[in-house]
Amino acid sequence: MSTDIQTIRKIAHLARLEFNEEKEQAVLQDLNKILNWVDKLRELDTDNIEPLIHMSEEVNVLREDEVRNTITHDEALLNAPKKDSDYIRVPKVME
Repeated sequence: MSTDIQTIRKIAHLARLEFNEEKEQAVLQDLNKILNWVDKLRELDTDNIEPLIHMSEEVNVLREDEVRNTITHDEALLNAPKKDSDYIRVPKVME
């Protein structure tokens, strides 16, 4: 399968792309290489091959969502750039 320059111009128009003649030829060659590669893939016998759903047999291993304190309130206040008694001061973001 191959394509011609008119097809490239139509695709470029639909994609709102602009090419000069030199670039059109380069895109035409690249597209024809891709289409030839796809044709080669079509030659393969894939009747007894199961579809690939995941790249590996690994599945997501998720931990339980459990509430726990990793630092104390006082430790958090030690790292705060500004604090006001028991609270961390932040810049005002709403009027």
